[in-house]
Amino acid sequence: MEDEKKSYQQVMKATSLFGGVQVLRILVTVIRSKVMAALLGPEGVGISNLLTRPLQLITKATQLGLDKSAVKEISSHYKEGEEKQAYRMIAILKRLVWITAIIGAIFTVAFSGVLSKFTFDSYEYTYTFMWLGLAVVFNQLAMSNLAILQGLRKLAFLAKANIYGAIAGLIVTIPLYYYLELDGILPAIVATSGFVFLFAYFFAKQTVKAHASVTNDTVFSEGKPMIKLGLALSFSSIVGLVVAYLILVFIRSEGGEVEAGFYGAGIAILNNYVGLIFNAMSTDYYPRLAAVCEDIKAVIKTVFEQAFIAILLITPIVIVFIAFAPLLITLLYSNEFEPAVSLVRWGILGMVFKAISWSIGYVIIAKGDSKLFTKTAIAFNSILLILNVIGYYYWGLEGIGISLLVYFIIHYLGVRIITYYRYGFKMKAGFYPVFLICFLLCVGAFLATYMEQALFKYGILIGLIVISSLYSFRLLDKKIGFRSLLDTILKRKK
Repeated sequence: MEDEKKSYQQVMKATSLFGGVQVLRILVTVIRSKVMAALLGPEGVGISNLLTRPLQLITKATQLGLDKSAVKEISSHYKEGEEKQAYRMIAILKRLVWITAIIGAIFTVAFSGVLSKFTFDSYEYTYTFMWLGLAVVFNQLAMSNLAILQGLRKLAFLAKANIYGAIAGLIVTIPLYYYLELDGILPAIVATSGFVFLFAYFFAKQTVKAHASVTNDTVFSEGKPMIKLGLALSFSSIVGLVVAYLILVFIRSEGGEVEAGFYGAGIAILNNYVGLIFNAMSTDYYPRLAAVCEDIKAVIKTVFEQAFIAILLITPIVIVFIAFAPLLITLLYSNEFEPAVSLVRWGILGMVFKAISWSIGYVIIAKGDSKLFTKTAIAFNSILLILNVIGYYYWGLEGIGISLLVYFIIHYLGVRIITYYRYGFKMKAGFYPVFLICFLLCVGAFLATYMEQALFKYGILIGLIVISSLYSFRLLDKKIGFRSLLDTILKRKK
């Protein structure tokens, strides 16, 4: 019993630790989004999203997954005490990244006209995409330095590099939006990428105390395995970015930059703010699951614990966003973004299913089943693309929200069936009563939003927030013991 409590406590502590860094980064994002919405309106947000999506895609595709594979290579050597080999891998990474960065920049410049025409149905943004090639270089160089910090386990420097870079970019961004308005979007994107690179480079330079000399032949011969691993690990992310880009372009073609702005705001709320819990948990969850991946009983136990905590943490958050979506969207952006309310309310219901499918889906990654992982990534992202296109075409932004809910249900059913027949994985029966109660509370909140009498409606919604919070706290306290966990944290700080 005590071992089980410690296991739950580890999940909770990891979530709070990595969640703290995420909260600071999200706070900067909130301020930037608010400033952009106030000064540029939905059109400005839409144009910014239409530029950053292809930028992210080109960066991810041309960096060959080195941001992931380099961390593994550097950390494995450093952990074993092979510092010389770790520094050698760092030297190889730096050389490779300069090559991939230049390739990414050349690709962006060479296809700037095509990107402008495809994204905006106009060649007006050709020179804008050319300048984005500079942001591609900054992003890739920043990535290599952040990978070095993570691989050497300099997590404090890693957090500082991300946060300081984001804050510096925000400070420069505000006057650019204020004085240049829509023309300030491009320099703001480039400046933000530049500052993240500068801080990442600064902290990485402080960390790396020795430098290895490598030849071009060595770079390609010893770097080849790192590239192969990187491509395998990053494939799912690339497919996801392609689909996100295509969806955004489709919405822009059907509804214009303003509709793209509404969509971008709604998706940002789902992925960045509500999805914070998944980002915080993933840092600790994957290595724990990978360590026991050969023992199916241990896998079932680990997934159950993760899904249990995820569903209990996310349920009150989901209900709060359902209840106060108009207010929260106004606070995060402005009242001009009210059309995104329906998207958020429908889409956020799907987060309840995502809490399970996300926990189970990591089993495929932990098993190292690359072929299955590739197939599922293509299949699920294709389903997402089709559902989003159909949803928006027939029902607009609300249709996007509905399609997201349907997708998360399909994704949950899919990974549950796949992992059962592939690995014999089966979620513990004790999870489903908890999930059902959480889901019904969320559905109750969603239905309550359609009530016309405001006093009665918000009375019920606040009541559901209180009930869900107390329910989550009671079950988490039973499994974790918040008092003992708090005492442990306070003792460590002392």
